[in-house]
Amino acid sequence: MYIQYTSKKEKETPCSYSEFTVFWVWASIHFDAPKLPIFFTFTHLFTAADGLKHKHNPMSEYNTLQKLVEIDSPSGFTAQACTYIFNLLKSYGYKPAYTNKGAVRCALGSKPTLAIAAHVDTLGAIVSGIKKDGTLSFSKLGGPSLTSAEGEYVNIHTLDGRILTGTMLLNNPSSHANDTRETEKRNYDTMHIRLDEDVFTKKDTEKLGIRTGDIICFEPRYREYKNGFIKSRFMDNKAGCYVLFEIARRLKEGAVEAPVELFFSNYEEVGHGGTSGYSSTVEELLVIDMGVLGDACEGNEQSCSICVKDSSGPYDYGFRKTLVELAGKNKIPYKLDVYPFYSSDGSAALRAGNDFRVALIGPGVAASHGVERTHIKGIEATIDLSLCYIHHCLS
Repeated sequence: MYIQYTSKKEKETPCSYSEFTVFWVWASIHFDAPKLPIFFTFTHLFTAADGLKHKHNPMSEYNTLQKLVEIDSPSGFTAQACTYIFNLLKSYGYKPAYTNKGAVRCALGSKPTLAIAAHVDTLGAIVSGIKKDGTLSFSKLGGPSLTSAEGEYVNIHTLDGRILTGTMLLNNPSSHANDTRETEKRNYDTMHIRLDEDVFTKKDTEKLGIRTGDIICFEPRYREYKNGFIKSRFMDNKAGCYVLFEIARRLKEGAVEAPVELFFSNYEEVGHGGTSGYSSTVEELLVIDMGVLGDACEGNEQSCSICVKDSSGPYDYGFRKTLVELAGKNKIPYKLDVYPFYSSDGSAALRAGNDFRVALIGPGVAASHGVERTHIKGIEATIDLSLCYIHHCLS
């Protein structure tokens, strides 16, 4: 016997979000009855025991995003974050693997023709020297906003595995001692890292084991609110990684295999994350990365942004057309935008000579490369559109 829980309203209206995706799963009834196949939808989950609709609870369901955000992972220092991703995918029942560069890839079925990529590396900095007063000079990893980073707490990871703390500051930062601090330019010559240690000379700092090349990581300050907003550094692009987590988890719960490979790149912020490492059977690349918000952009935090063109040129027209049609048909909120100061793993893949059809989508993220903000509606819309496209490929 087939049991399908569908409200009257659902029968009368087109499916929306990921309701289009119906998979067979088996559920046991808590009494002497045979196992029954149940239609399973991602946004409406019913149990045979109580027939109640599953309520979305962002505080419990987004814990994997928070855990990933709280792992320091600027470009070149992603091993711990990649290990977390690897182990999470294993816990879902998959067999992930590392590339030679340390990225994580995971097949959701045999002979994948579609790769879905998100980058785990973030912005950060690296120690470039120790000053005479024991403070640190630094060089950027990626393109962090120094105006946003000023006053930010940081972790310094030493080569021997220790973690020291500090603050990124303007030189001579006290308002009571520097009446020009508000008009001074913020750059790598006018700023420093102040250590939370008793250091007054270069030798004092050297005794702590700090040296050139140690990694500087910004405190993310993750905050999640009941109205759906998430504030934190590194929504670019750990929110995108979360989208991939959910694709894997939901397909596994539905016992569905698809010719899809998840790819977590680890050098996107410095330009070469998506260049290589894909399975040889891949023909299409769907990049999940932050959607831009700005005065000239249509995107918002509650929608999935579909990038038409960025600084590397236009994305595949046919691929984009299919995504737009799927979003419209399934009532997934989306916006189309051009990003003039942007590139992605898709850009890197194409420049490296990969013969892929490439598209780029992602949740809208405000204040990019600063203390960012997004919304679970935008994240869920991106998950839904990704699943729609997987279903399109299967059909």
